[in-house]
This record gives sequence, structure tokens and C-alpha cells, in this order.
Amino acid sequence: MMNPLLLTDGYKLGHREQYPDGTTLVYSNWTPRKSRIEGIDHVTFFGLQYFIKEYLMHQFEAYFFKQPKEKVLKEYKTYVDSYLGVDYNVTHIGELHDLGYLPIEIKALPEGTEVPIRVPMFTVVNTLPEFFWLTNYMETLLSSTIWQPCTSATIAKKYRKILDQYALETDSENMEFVNWQGHDFSMRGMSGTESSLLSGMGHVLSFFGSDTLPVIKTMERYYNADVTKELIIGSVNATEHSVMCAGSKDDEIGTFRRLLNTYPTGILSVVSDTWDLWKVLTEYLPQLKEEILSRDGKLVIRPDSGDPVDIICGTVHDNEVIRKGVIELLWDEFGGTINKQGYKVLNLKIGAIYGDSITIERAILICERLKKKGFASTNIVLGIGSFTYQYNTRDTFGFAMKATYVEVSGEGREIFKDPITDDGTKKSAKGLIKLIEENDEIKMIDQCTPSEEKEGELQTVYKDGKLLVDLSLSEIRKRITNNNI
Repeated sequence: MMNPLLLTDGYKLGHREQYPDGTTLVYSNWTPRKSRIEGIDHVTFFGLQYFIKEYLMHQFEAYFFKQPKEKVLKEYKTYVDSYLGVDYNVTHIGELHDLGYLPIEIKALPEGTEVPIRVPMFTVVNTLPEFFWLTNYMETLLSSTIWQPCTSATIAKKYRKILDQYALETDSENMEFVNWQGHDFSMRGMSGTESSLLSGMGHVLSFFGSDTLPVIKTMERYYNADVTKELIIGSVNATEHSVMCAGSKDDEIGTFRRLLNTYPTGILSVVSDTWDLWKVLTEYLPQLKEEILSRDGKLVIRPDSGDPVDIICGTVHDNEVIRKGVIELLWDEFGGTINKQGYKVLNLKIGAIYGDSITIERAILICERLKKKGFASTNIVLGIGSFTYQYNTRDTFGFAMKATYVEVSGEGREIFKDPITDDGTKKSAKGLIKLIEENDEIKMIDQCTPSEEKEGELQTVYKDGKLLVDLSLSEIRKRITNNNI
């Protein structure tokens, strides 16, 4: 690991001397400025507590404050001198090390809050005048850590709202199933381990299903979860293509039979398109029907390639069925029940999951086409992978941390940016900020007085090296759930 003060954009190194002489305070905020996803105009705030515990409290303590001052300064100066080609003055770094803590205050909304676009989620300000430079020095580390959990939590919540709505319309007696209907398959496709953990934590605010196993430990460490007392995430026994291939193409039905015998109870998910999905559905499963129905559990069929909407729902051309989809073929063989709303629900011994290239748009199409065919949306589980969670950037919701107020020689100055060449996205707030709740909506009031800034919905969560609010996963999930529909 390295001194976390090196975890910054290089251009930050000169900003301390670029502020006006006499600068003693810099006040900034973190705001989603724009949505690039249709139908999303609120962003879920999540990930700050992870950042505080991991970076401000752990890494700064272990790799900066607890390291010998001479070692810290020598390392920092060596790298910065090389980078800038100058004899860099590290006096301010030494003064911070002498202080022994980070003199900043972070005020934030509760994590899990749905925040409207262009409304700040938290503010950052220095608490000692000589460390005015520290506020925006932290921008890079804050931004690189927090945009992804906010983004993935927001997208997961959108999936949850979609799946809740269709379940309400087609299988309202089975709403609890939606907890498991969105399953995180993304870990292998994310940009790194921390990326997969941050995104995976965002996912499980809305769902229980996840194959990102380390999320359990991460939620315990950073969000006060307890795996012995609550469900953090869960999954089932499931195969991969190597398992199916090892059993040979000529005896794929034998592989199915061996798996059913290996797992006589519980849910078993079997990838079923290693070779011929349609043969599995129309030839192998009918031969295994008695074993499937007599088993104490559910066999879940997992297609893994092709157009997910057509594979699950079937294809139609000029009102003529070209091919039935997975759900309809399973119904033809295993039947099920028709619920009180008049929709078909598959036999509890059989089910399906699709986990390749799912998107919000495809999730809607799948639910809609199943509904039109008379099937409940709860007949399918969607594996939500990196195709959803990795194809995003900080710009998906236009996240930015911008300074809006400074104090210079005892004078408070409201500052802002408003580029004439921009479409308004980058226009910032002005001055000090207060957030209020009005008609169940968070609203921003800027250009506040110092006394007004102390009021409102923003609460101090970190100050001068100490965490002052320590949320739990269960608290955040309750907040998410209360706003799902």
C-alpha cells in the first residue's frame, strides 16, 4: 500500500500555492449533475461510509500518520520531485503529519437516500485554516471511490422498481420473490476487485441474490452487517460450462441426472446451452421429468447466450410463433398454476434464470412480453452482470465535487462555475448550501448564511479523524425499500 496522499490527480499538487494569498477555508460539495439513463432522475447515495472507514480512517492512519515522518516526507518528495521536475516543498505535508488527523468535516444525507439530479449528497470543508488546501486535494480519491457504488445502487434500484411493478401486476402474492429476482453476476467483469465490491454492495441494497461472495465480508466490515444474524447475500448450487463439457456432449442428459442425484434437495441451477438449449428443453427434460418432480427442490434452467428477450419469451413474426421461449416450453412440459390475477406460474419444481447481457431495457421487454403471453414476471430470475454495472462512468450521472465557497483574509466569497460553452450541466451551486425536505423531496438552497448552513438535512458524519455516524446495512435497506414503489 502507499501513502494515500499520493492517490490524487497530479495537477492537485500545485493548487495550494494557486489559491489567493490569505485563503483559509475551502467548502465543496459532491453532486450528481446529469442522468444519462432514461427514466432515472434520482440517484441513490451510497458508499461514503466505505470511503471514510477504508481511506480516511484506515489507510491514512496506517500508511501516513503511523509511518515515520521522515519516511513519509522522503517518499512523497521523491515521487513529486520526479513528477514535476522541481524541488518540491513538503512543509505542508509535514504539518499534516504532525497534526495526526485529517482536519476536515463531511456533512451528508443518510446513505440510501434518493437524491434528485443537481442536488448535493454531501459537503466537505477544512476545519483548520492552514489546511484549506486539503478539501479539494481529496476530490480525486473521493470521486474515484464513490461514483461507482452510487451508480450501481441507483441502477439496482431501478431494476428493483421494474421487477416490483411487474410482480405487482402479474403475481402480487409472490412479492417476496423479487428479493431474489435480480442476481449479481458482475464480479468477473468489473475493472478490479474494489470495483466489484463497491458495485456489488450497491446491488445488494435492493436484492439478496449475488455471486459476488466477498460482499458479505465487506458489508460486515464497513456497514455493520452480521452474517450470523441477518441475510446479507445468498445464492444456490450452480454449474458452469466446464462441468457440462466434462460430462461430454454425447451424455449431457447423464450429466443432468448425475447433478440431480448429487443435489437431491434445494435449488440447483444448470447452465443448459453449452450445446443445444432446445434439445435440453424438449428432449432431456421430458425424460427427466419424473426425477425433477419427485425431487425436494427446484431445477433452474440457465440459458447463457443469444438474445435474452427472445430466448426467454420466444420469437414471433407477423403474429406467427417462430419459436417458443424457455418459459413457455417449461410450462408445456411441467405446467403450473394460474394465480388470482390470471397469470401462469410455473410448477415450483422448475424455473429459469438468464444472466448474459441483461440491461434495464431488456428487463422491461422480458417482463412485458411474458405478461402479454399470460405469464407472471416472477417466472424468471435475471442475472445482472458487468454488461449492466461496468458499462458506466463517473459521467453516467455527471458526478462532480466542486468548491462553492472560500474564505480569503477573513472574507467569505461565494464562488461558482457556469461555462458559457456548456449546456448547463456543469453550472455549480453558489456559496454555502442547505438541504431541506419538502413534499418528500430533497431540495437545495444555496447562497446560505453560515447559520443557515448549519441547519437542514445534512448531518456531520466525519470530523477531525472521527466517524460520527455509523450506519448499518439493515438501516440502508429499509430506506431503499420504503421508496421502491
